[in-house]
Amino acid sequence: MENALELRGITKRFGPIVANDGVDFDLRPGEVHALLGENGAGKSTLMSVLYGLYKPDEGEVRVDGRHVSIGSPLEAIDLGIGMVHQHFMLVPVMTVAENIVLANEPRKGLLLDFEGASARVRELSDRYGLAVDPDARIEDVSVGMQQRVEILRALYRDARILVLDEPTAVLTAQEARDLFRVLEALKADGTAIVFISHKLNEVLDVADRVTVLRRGKRIDTVPTEGATEESLARLMVGREVLLRVEKAPATPKEPVLEVRELEVRDDRGLPAVRGASLTVHAGEIVALAGVDGNGQSELVEAVTGLRTVDAGSIVVCGDDMTNAGARGMVRHGVSHIAEDRQRRGLVLNFTLSENLALREYNTPKLSRRGWLLIKRMRERAASLIKEYDVRGGGPTSLATALSGGNQQKCVIAREIACDPRVLVAAQPTRGLDVGAIEFVHRRLISERDAGRGILLISLEFEEVRSLADRILVIYEGQIVGEFPPSASEEELGFAMTGGGRKAEAAA
Repeated sequence: MENALELRGITKRFGPIVANDGVDFDLRPGEVHALLGENGAGKSTLMSVLYGLYKPDEGEVRVDGRHVSIGSPLEAIDLGIGMVHQHFMLVPVMTVAENIVLANEPRKGLLLDFEGASARVRELSDRYGLAVDPDARIEDVSVGMQQRVEILRALYRDARILVLDEPTAVLTAQEARDLFRVLEALKADGTAIVFISHKLNEVLDVADRVTVLRRGKRIDTVPTEGATEESLARLMVGREVLLRVEKAPATPKEPVLEVRELEVRDDRGLPAVRGASLTVHAGEIVALAGVDGNGQSELVEAVTGLRTVDAGSIVVCGDDMTNAGARGMVRHGVSHIAEDRQRRGLVLNFTLSENLALREYNTPKLSRRGWLLIKRMRERAASLIKEYDVRGGGPTSLATALSGGNQQKCVIAREIACDPRVLVAAQPTRGLDVGAIEFVHRRLISERDAGRGILLISLEFEEVRSLADRILVIYEGQIVGEFPPSASEEELGFAMTGGGRKAEAAA
């Protein structure tokens, strides 16, 4: 069978940085071929070359056996190539159907045919089991549905080659399972799929073959049959990786964060956190587990001063800091690894040295008489970039130029380097490769052992159970249970879906 796609000897440079170095890659019809690698390994760059966003410096692209030159995404679409980016590219105020047909609108005479567009969207949705409402506004639908809209947009344009860049990074476990069912339907229809991911278990479940990149070079291509998480991690990183970090028992000390009967509203003015109480002691990691959308984000924003508290209190190291604001929390030693690194963690058009100084730019460390000490900022940034293995740029590089995983490393470096008393870590390893996850896990445990109080919010069962000393489950804005890290997925899952509370109500 002829390959649907071949990339031969692709090289792409950005100044002195070689993002892709003679990479070969091929894709067969009806196949899921995973592209695996560390943050900054060149995966997204390679697919950007395929999609016409970058022009390769060397090498060739072949589609259905013939050489092609792809100068823009429009040319890629005309060749039957679709790409779903890690950060979705949808217009929030438009409907699902309007987003899907954007720039390719069907017409009835001189008028746009939105009824025809909705009918075509429904037909594709039903055919592949995508379950979307064509008339819903994007701003009103879940992240999982937004991703299905992106996939539908590619299929609407007759994509036969589909590139999915970190497709499960922002999905819940159930949304990820729904996506995998869609991929099976697409495979059965002959669609060739490139699946870029850091999640080794998902790669083994979904892919037929795996190509591993390391520092811009292709290391190997292997079938998933017979491969293991450990063997793929070794190919990615070039060494043995601990997929679960060992830690000594915690020795909790005094309370550093006390949340009492907290009441917080969401952006629509509806109750999101309803009487939640929790305590984090110095020297322990407390994990907050729950299905996404059960008040975790609003609780974190209240604790870090980003959202107004309606009732209850937030006490940090014995001081009432309720509604103290973000600056007040920062000054009182609360650090925040934000869930959305691009919206809340970084200023994308700032350099890395500027981003790494955001918490301390107005301290004697980095300024004098109102003037920033630029040289000192850059020296400090260079040190943190090396310590946290941030790849793809230096102190003067813009944050927007880095891969998502390396952006995340910058946020983590800044928030830990300022010596906090309380560290609120929301999805700290989202988008990171296995080697970087191991590093972050080790660092969080090290910070715990140094006496920090850590509140961890994660959607990953294994991460919660690996890092936490205590696990609190949140459901519909209330803390409904406390569990040891030895708790099973079934126990936690039961509580996360309100099982414990329902049982109490029945009794």
